[in-house]
Parts: sequence; C-alpha cells; structure tokens
Amino acid sequence: MKKYIVIGFATFAILLKSCTNSQSQNTKTNLPASEFSEKIKAMPTTPIIDVRTPEEFVKGHLPNAKNIDWRGNDFDKQVASLDKSKPVFVYCLSGGRSALAASAMRASGFKEVYELEGGIMKWRGANLPETTANTVASTSMNKQQFEAMLNSDKMVLVDFYADWCAPCLKMKPYLDEITKEMADKVVVIRVNADENQALCKELQIDALPVLQLYKNKTLTWTNVGFIEKAEVLKQLQ
Repeated sequence: MKKYIVIGFATFAILLKSCTNSQSQNTKTNLPASEFSEKIKAMPTTPIIDVRTPEEFVKGHLPNAKNIDWRGNDFDKQVASLDKSKPVFVYCLSGGRSALAASAMRASGFKEVYELEGGIMKWRGANLPETTANTVASTSMNKQQFEAMLNSDKMVLVDFYADWCAPCLKMKPYLDEITKEMADKVVVIRVNADENQALCKELQIDALPVLQLYKNKTLTWTNVGFIEKAEVLKQLQ
C-alpha cells in the first residue's frame, strides 16, 4: 500500500511540475512598448538592461537603465552579477540584439526575462519617457531642414538607418551603387536615426531600416524592413 502511495505522490509531483513549466512557457515575455512600460511600473526595482553600445546609450535610454553591451567582451561577466531567480528587463534599438541577449540569459539560467518589442524605436514612437546619461551635443536636423533636402527636380530616396542595424548595413552597399549609377535621376539621402531622434519621432519612424521615396516633395512609397535592390529599382523606374 505504501508503495502505491509513494508512486502516487511522485506522479502528482511530475504533473504539477509539468503544469508549472507549461504556465511559464505561456508567459508573455516579448512586450509592446506600452505593456513594457506598465510592467516596469509594476516592478520598479527590477533591473533594466540596455544591450546597445555605450555610444548609443549616452544619446538616450530608458530611465534607470544600465548599459551592458551585448557585443562587449564582458557581457556574460556583467549579467552574471544579476540574480537569475528574479525578473529582468532587456532592450536594444529595434529588438534584434535584445532577443539574442535574452536568449543567452535564459540559457544561462535566468527565469524571467522581458524584452521590449521593437526596441527603443517603438518606445520613442509611443512617446514614453527617455533620459540621457550625459549631455550630448545635438547635431540632428529638424523637420524644416529635412524638407529642404527634398526640394529637388530628381526623385529623392531617403534611407533611415543606424550603424548598429544589421539589415541597414546589408542594404548600404546597393544604396551606394544606386547613388552612383542613378545620379542623373535619383538623390539618395541617408538619415542616421540615432543622431536624429526628434526628427524620426516627428516623422513617425519607429522601426529600421525605412526607405521613403519622394517625387516633387511628395511621399510616394515607403518600405519598412530589409528589401532587395531589385525591388527598390522597380520603384525608381
């Protein structure tokens, strides 16, 4: 009889563990900006980790965030100092690096890692608070200056990018080719989103990369995300 009771308790424990794991797996951890913000308010002492580079971080970051560069040599060492049994918030520019960082952290034993969906670009797009670690000289252009660059008798192709955006880097070579090959009919303008945060916010650029095509100062085409050269050329015919 005792044998059956032991087996029964063991089976119950396994089922309970399975149920708990299932609930954990169903917990939403990739949160849109508004939900991410509310989660931070609900857990004000939870660490917020910005995994961008220090250069990006000083230009603007979430309040109370700590910078631990995902591509830095001591990322693993720095996150190891955090309590793996407690929640942690992670974000980057647009979500790519934070997804990799969060995955690595979970693999190393972190139980509850929340990611900012779309990164700080979406955070800015939602008009949520941001701060800077240091005072940074502003070299950004305003909307009036941006619109002045559109004043051309040629088509104007605007590329909103960031130095840390992998799809942006992949597109740059063919955009440089278009600049040279189609100079007689197309002007290519590249706008660094990191250095022109206010402009991007005003133009509602909340993801990267973004291509915009203007004809006679009128926006005629927009693409969000990576796109092949051939598809861009179709728009320039």
